[in-house]
Amino acid sequence: MRTHAAAAVVSSALVVSALALPAAAQAAERQGAPAGLGAFTAKTAHPDTSLGDITFSKAVVNGGQDIVLGATTKKTVTVTYTATSSSGVALTQAFLWQGTDSSSTDTITGSLGTDTDPACTESTTRTGVYSCTAVFHIAAASDLKHNGVAGTWKVFLGGYDLYANASYNDDVTTARIKEASQLTLAATPKSVKKGRTITVTGRLQHADWNHGTYAGHPGQKVLLQYRKRGSHTYSTLKTVTSGTGGALKTTTTATAAGYYRFSFAADATTAAATSAGAYVDVR
Repeated sequence: MRTHAAAAVVSSALVVSALALPAAAQAAERQGAPAGLGAFTAKTAHPDTSLGDITFSKAVVNGGQDIVLGATTKKTVTVTYTATSSSGVALTQAFLWQGTDSSSTDTITGSLGTDTDPACTESTTRTGVYSCTAVFHIAAASDLKHNGVAGTWKVFLGGYDLYANASYNDDVTTARIKEASQLTLAATPKSVKKGRTITVTGRLQHADWNHGTYAGHPGQKVLLQYRKRGSHTYSTLKTVTSGTGGALKTTTTATAAGYYRFSFAADATTAAATSAGAYVDVR
């Protein structure tokens, strides 16, 4: 990610090549990270969400899927959108950001940008309508070092028309950046008589971007599920709450030979996970 303050709006008499938008902002923990985004919005009085003649619409982040990142994941994420202006579109700029006010560095808690300007192509049938694609290269261990940035992010889109007039919308759509999770399970004994007790243990962990590893995820609801041998469908037996270090432990009664697994549903900051099934033979 790269960052610098935006250039001032140039006269409409200058050629398009003289236009300059802020380059991509770095992640929030880096010094001056929100500067590019904040400088763009500071060109004029900050409106509620948008400014200028260019309108931005149909924005889709990561194909509509959550952005899930492991402890050291490096991921390429695309944002597609439409930019429309009767005065044409010279350049656009895209940011993923988190906070309450994009015009102030004090209220931007996370900011990610592209390494190059988004690619925009004008429609062959509709003048002034451009299909654009922005590409973000995100490295969890460096760009998202503070775990607090997991959750909902907003899409900021800005640009210049062919007369060098600036436009932007700082909340075109939203996306979720989530920590990947891991879930394990072990069931004992491996062979047991019907009606006897089976002990099931495991651990729920989520990505710790600060340290480049996985850490326990305590206080979370996890489902213990069972699939009878020969069946393809799991049913839920009970809900277990993860304890210290994400530890899971419970018991169940042996009814028939089959497989046991833990399942964790996604929440606002952490992706879903399901353990591998553990087989127990019941005699």
